Amino acid sequence: MDYLLTLLIFFPFLAAIFAIVIRNNLRAYAIIVSIIELSLVILLWMSFDSKADSFQFVTAFPLIDSFGIHYIVGVDGISLFLVLLSAFISLIGFIYLNEKTEVKKLVISLLFLEGIMIGVFCALDMILFYIFWELSLIPMLYIIGAWGSGSRIYAAVKFFLYTFLGSLIMLVGILYLAYYYYAISGIWTFSLLQWYSIEVIPSDLQLWLFAAFFCGLAVKVPMFPFHTWLPYAHGQAPTIGSVILAAVLLKMGTYGFVRFSLPLFPDASVVFLLPIAILSLIMVVYGAMVAFAQEDMKQVIAYSSISHMGVIMIGVFSLNIEGIAGSIFFMLSHGIISGALFMLVGVIYDRRHTKLISDFGGLTKVMPNYAAIFGVMMMASAGLPLTMGFVGEFLSLLGFFAISPIISGIAGISIIVGAIYMLHLYRKVFYGELKNEKNFKLKDLDKREMIALLPLVVIVIWLGIYPKVLLEPINKGVENMLNIAHLRVVDEKNWEFLNMVSKEDMQNIQEEVVNVGSF
Repeated sequence: MDYLLTLLIFFPFLAAIFAIVIRNNLRAYAIIVSIIELSLVILLWMSFDSKADSFQFVTAFPLIDSFGIHYIVGVDGISLFLVLLSAFISLIGFIYLNEKTEVKKLVISLLFLEGIMIGVFCALDMILFYIFWELSLIPMLYIIGAWGSGSRIYAAVKFFLYTFLGSLIMLVGILYLAYYYYAISGIWTFSLLQWYSIEVIPSDLQLWLFAAFFCGLAVKVPMFPFHTWLPYAHGQAPTIGSVILAAVLLKMGTYGFVRFSLPLFPDASVVFLLPIAILSLIMVVYGAMVAFAQEDMKQVIAYSSISHMGVIMIGVFSLNIEGIAGSIFFMLSHGIISGALFMLVGVIYDRRHTKLISDFGGLTKVMPNYAAIFGVMMMASAGLPLTMGFVGEFLSLLGFFAISPIISGIAGISIIVGAIYMLHLYRKVFYGELKNEKNFKLKDLDKREMIALLPLVVIVIWLGIYPKVLLEPINKGVENMLNIAHLRVVDEKNWEFLNMVSKEDMQNIQEEVVNVGSF
């Protein structure tokens, strides 16, 4: 079990190399590989101690010992389910995969990307994390540029440049923090576990380092105003590219804020709390408004992702267990729901080669199964209670309510707009008269598409009714992270503020919410 994480990271890499010599049945090969990978992740979950106070399944050995660069991987309640999400979405993506051209190259790219994504969420050495972080750009750049449509080259290059340039600034912060650790201890190390042990980072230095990390992480989220690459990337990417981008890659940014920014720079997190909350609120309102104005189904979902990621960021910077645990749960639910919605848009695009809302209408008459699954995912995206989308949204806003009822209230009201644009989309596409002759003979979901989509429906409903199975381990991971942050606060006022937003009565509310979800 000690090397289980290493196996999870590098097994897809080895499978991708072996795929080079396979000529036929590449999709079946990829599905088998992903089933094995998901089985290993489930084994990891079953072996995970949800009550432990530290990282588990840690593997460490030196890479460049003189510079303190090590191979260190491990998981806690925060990263465990993001690893699970990466493996599960990869499997669903391979089941759905229907590309006809250059299938071998696409499968190899996706297998490499699967290993890289898991590496990002497991890495506990900052250089190792940065390597995986940057490597994730290459397969996605290739997938958008080679299998996309329209102005795919422009979209791919814009995606790469935005994320790469932001990451370079984050690298400067990583290197300086390693130098600071060396200056106070005489030891070179990039180990996150050892960085957590730094007793004091001066408040002014925290501000600069937080800003450096912010540049890399905010672009990946993407936060306003660094979001402009996302609609292009989604609009031109193939379906499988949009699914993985929305379901997993965007979560790398929010995961980075939770894993690095909050515990390493707690004073700066408090200082920047209000500006980031305002930017996140702009994301919620702006994303919802622009989504409502779109005429392309894929663009509606792309802008809705920006709005939902704004709610996740609000939860992250609530700086308490309720909000952060809710934001992590929302990362998972958004990954499942947005991945399903992009897949559903891909289904109709494969049949009609158009994504314009005006080209459809009355599809419930010819595609009832498709309409039913789309309806479930549409309601989950709108945050309907008893669906997975509601739990994370509610807890994220509940956590931030302890800091600012006004911002939480505005964000909550703006989510109503999300229900409006999703219902508007659903009404235009699925109800009314079936007027367009090209839609008369549209085929409903086939067996392959049903196998890919039905598990997502089950998960959305199951975890909407019983979220406790995920929330308990997540809560423990968040609690451990906040303890690290509390111990390293420099300013006494910031320490008092963190204690105020983590007060006991809010924890009691969390327990009540979990109990409601487990009836």
